[in-house]
Amino acid sequence: MTNQEKVLIVEDEPHALTGLAELVAGWGYRTDTARDGVEALEKVRIWQPGIVVTDLKMPRMDGLDLLERLGELNQNQAVVVLTAQGSIEAAVDAMKLGAYDFIQKPVDAARLRQILSNASRQRETERELEVTRRKLRDTGLLGPLVGSSKKMQEVFALIERIAPSNVSVLITGESGTGKELVARTLHALSPRKARPFVAVNCAAIPETLIESEIFGHEKGAFTGAMERRAGCFELAEEGTLLLDEIGEMPIGTQAKLLRVLEERTLRRLGSKIESPVDVRVLAATNKSPSVAVADGHLRADLFYRLNVFNIHMPPLREHKEDIPAIVESMIDDMNRKHDRQITGVDNEMLRQLMASDWPGNVRELRNTIERAVILAGEGLLESRHLPPGFGKSIDNVESPLRENAICIEIGSTIDHAERLLILKTLESHGNNKTRAAETLGISLKTLHNKLKEYGSSVAETASDITEE
Repeated sequence: MTNQEKVLIVEDEPHALTGLAELVAGWGYRTDTARDGVEALEKVRIWQPGIVVTDLKMPRMDGLDLLERLGELNQNQAVVVLTAQGSIEAAVDAMKLGAYDFIQKPVDAARLRQILSNASRQRETERELEVTRRKLRDTGLLGPLVGSSKKMQEVFALIERIAPSNVSVLITGESGTGKELVARTLHALSPRKARPFVAVNCAAIPETLIESEIFGHEKGAFTGAMERRAGCFELAEEGTLLLDEIGEMPIGTQAKLLRVLEERTLRRLGSKIESPVDVRVLAATNKSPSVAVADGHLRADLFYRLNVFNIHMPPLREHKEDIPAIVESMIDDMNRKHDRQITGVDNEMLRQLMASDWPGNVRELRNTIERAVILAGEGLLESRHLPPGFGKSIDNVESPLRENAICIEIGSTIDHAERLLILKTLESHGNNKTRAAETLGISLKTLHNKLKEYGSSVAETASDITEE
């Protein structure tokens, strides 16, 4: 194989530097070397490599500083970080600064070769993304997602930024807001788009079967295992895996998932052999991750590993100005799906659609439009095509729980209610302790003490909380 992609190797240990350069050159890449971040920056300016493979610990300028400086140069290199054993937090910090991927030392050659292959496809993806950005500016469409509102444009901007990378993403939002569509869009705009996208709902799988479903099993691994079976990780090899409702995954399974994410190796149930995996993992939940961690439903270390980036999908009631465009897009889709000739929506029906609070969000709107399209068949959709009673009982229905509210079950203790209130308030203020304390009417010292009372898991989750 010959590959014209340029790869710069940055490593302060001479033998490792030479060995890596020879290894990568043997795969057909054009290579050059640098002994620290300062020399690497100069090589980048002159030689302009497409990929940079860098160690983190180096004299003069370390890997994290190099990442920041490369970001300032704005040349869009794919940066692969080399990390020592046990330095997963440093690797996550690097991913937040824009690293494409990381690999632990001693370097696994097969794993590195796969990462470089994926990274070399990223440039083509970036060019395709520019076409997508122009379409977004002209039409307000990003793949299957629709919206010109400020909230949706913020979501689109974040998707565009992180889609080409290999980072894990935690997608949050109420049921029906389109979290899986976000995941599919991230996959479609990534270098993995030609490989499988696999979605698994952790809440829909019995606890006794979820490990087999995710990791696979060997014949005879347990009663009823009549044959070898590949799990979701293997089915998504070189592609993307979405773990929906991650907070519903059993804690024991979460521990095994964390190990796969950190080691990039997988062992089927009943097997003694570990196999490398190359899968981008996305996760989604309709619950507050901070509360899930505090309640013991989500491991803090897994949350930390998955939440490299967070994409929050707003409920439809918070961006109703997008409803006309969303409805238009849905009608086009339904016309093709059901062979109908609907031309639009009349003013009265649109008024009623805009007046609804849509507790079921975009999913509820889609079901409503699909029903109307099937009933009407052609021409304009009218109010008579809406479900019986639509809009008449909206004022009599209990208002849906807003994002700035918390739900406390009857029978909860005062301590539990207080903890939910504090964590939700922190989350609503972007984890700023000072503003949260002011809203709660308590001192900053009291807030610190409360967080300490809640234990180490909450402290880990709040590791990025700011004082100001």
